This record gives sequence, C-alpha cells and structure tokens, in this order.
Amino acid sequence: MLPISPQTLAALSGACGRPYRAEWTIDGGQTWQPCGLVAGSAQVQASRTQAVRYSASATLTGVPLGRDGINPISTNIRLWQGITPARTDTVWIPAGRYSVDRPKVTRTGVQVELNGLEEEIQAARFPVPRTIGPDSARALVGLLAGEALPGVPVAWRAGVDPDATVPQIVAEEDRWAVLSGGADTTGAATGIAAALAAELWVDARGIVTVGPVPTLADPVVWRVARGPAGALVEPQPEQTAEGLANVWSVSGDAGDGAPAIGPVHAWDDDESSLTYAGPDPVDDPLAPQRLGLAWVRVRSQRYSSSLITSTSQAEGVARARLADSLGVQSTLSLTAACNPAVEPGDVVEVEIRPGVWERHLIDSLSYTLGAASMSCTTRTTPRRIT
Repeated sequence: MLPISPQTLAALSGACGRPYRAEWTIDGGQTWQPCGLVAGSAQVQASRTQAVRYSASATLTGVPLGRDGINPISTNIRLWQGITPARTDTVWIPAGRYSVDRPKVTRTGVQVELNGLEEEIQAARFPVPRTIGPDSARALVGLLAGEALPGVPVAWRAGVDPDATVPQIVAEEDRWAVLSGGADTTGAATGIAAALAAELWVDARGIVTVGPVPTLADPVVWRVARGPAGALVEPQPEQTAEGLANVWSVSGDAGDGAPAIGPVHAWDDDESSLTYAGPDPVDDPLAPQRLGLAWVRVRSQRYSSSLITSTSQAEGVARARLADSLGVQSTLSLTAACNPAVEPGDVVEVEIRPGVWERHLIDSLSYTLGAASMSCTTRTTPRRIT
C-alpha cells in the first residue's frame, strides 16, 4: 500500500472530502504544470494481470494541444486523489503517472487515454541485438530502465535480492522481455524479475519497482469492516478459476553446456484446500485414486528460464509461481470506502458477513477520482468444508 497515515486511513469510512488534481510535463518530469479535470471524467484502473499496471482516462481542461502541450510523444500526466478528513489538511495520494494516447479536443476539454510508463519501456526496443551481463540485477535493471526512462528511479522492495548475479544473455529486440518476463528464440524465459521470483512494474508514483510476488500470507494492510463504523462491503457471487495452477515445474538451462537446473516442483499440499494437488502429483500421481480423494484435480504448468542458475533459485521461483496461481477469483465492491492508497498485490482483510472475516489479495481495482466507492477483483484461497 502507498504511504498513508493511520488517521487518514480511519477517515475513509467517515465524512471526508475527496478533492483531486492533475498535472502535466513535456520535459520528462523536470517541471510539472497544473491543469483542470472535468468532474467524473478521470477513471483509474490498476491490475497485476496486465503488463501495464496502471491505466486511466480523463478529460483535461486549461491545457494546450500539440508540441508544447498535450501530445502522444513527450507528454506525461500525473493524477492525484486527495483525502480531507474533518478539520485537517488534505492528504494527496498519487493515482498514477502516465504517457498520453489519442488526445482529442472535445466540447469540454482535451480527452486522453492514459497508460502507465511500462508502455514506454515496451516501446524502447533494442535497435540491434546486444549482449547483457553478467552483472548484478540492480545494475542491469537500472541500466535497461534508465535507457528507456531517463531520470525515473528504480525501487527494490524487501524480499528480492538486487545483488543477485544475472548471467550473460543475448537480447534480440524486446527490452521489456529482458526486464520483466519474456522468452528467447528457444522458448526459454529471459525476464530478470521473473528469475528472481519477483515482478516488475511502475507504481502509482511513477517509480520502476521490483518486488516479490505477493501471497495471501503477506501482512494485511487494510481491514475493511461492515456497518456504520466501516465500509459497506458487497461480495459478488461470481467466481472463476481462470489462471489457476496447483502444480509448477521450474527448470534453468543457460544453453552454455553447463548442467541444467531442475526441474524443481512445487504444488498445493494443503489437504483443506479446494486446489489440493494430492500428496505427490509428480512421483505418485495415482495417490488420489488410491486414497479415495476423488475430488482432487491437477492443473500443472512449466517454467524454464536461462537466468535460473541454482536449485535454490528454482525453488524460489516455483513457490512464487504457485502462490501467484492459487486461489479462486471473486469480486468485492467497496461502496463507501474508496482507498486510493491500495495497490494491486495488497492483502486486505474483509468482513464479508457480520463477524466473518476473510483475507483477500487484490488482483485489480478501479475507481473514479472524487468518488467514494471503488471496485476490487480479489483472490482468496478456498477451503473445503469437512
């Protein structure tokens, strides 16, 4: 979750003002100029399942269009959501830094589609193939991101080793595939972040961020209660198993003649889980039949990366991929407590019924600047009723 004080967090479910603002730059963020927003026009979406994590749309006022104003080449937009508790100053929460797409003049202002800065990294393909590494992940991510986004900082969150050595790789064209997660001509994965059991994104502040794959075991950042003292939570009955995998096999092969790593396996071994894969789906796949576990279903995936150089690294990647693919997706509608500080990947605890609390990992969220409500698509681990 983005920085927010406990006092401001507590004020979300009460009477508080929700101002908003926008600003733009054409010099890479060295200077920012304020602009207006048409009420209700700024809609923000954020999703872990998309390569570009933050996206938005808005109608801007008081801005020129063209080379020295809003244009799809050099302009960046920053959005902010304010929270004004009673008798205190406004706290401003960043709601994304964006590149501009398809600016269009309308009767009310300049209408724009906005995409997170990942899009600029993706567009900055290598002009010619190049050899990268060996070097530390910190050095290589800083180099490759800095070439695409001069002046934009890189942040490393706890749980990821930025000093891990990345072996030498040949990058054909795709910068984003090298940084985040892609594949070479043989089909082997090449993403630096993925090989560290991590993910790479640009956060709401416009900072390139490398962090561990989130799990439901992570600390709860926000407790959402029902009733007058909390938020009105409306769980929706729709659920999906899209993207579910309960067995992962991970291997590493640099293709340089050195012994291959793995495969290393990880699976859901929680007998109380609906996604339980059995006692050993790799070496004893008939165990569920022998033990009378007729409800067990195996959904397996494989992952191979030329950047995985040790068994322990492969084990970490396997656990991360398993954690990221378990759980049933559901929908929560928080109709009275829009919290702009929440990020995809955060774990929240929600009172789904009076006195009944569940942990949910936020996969995606959306809200309109100035509104009191937000919608979240979440994931939670289902339990069998025995």
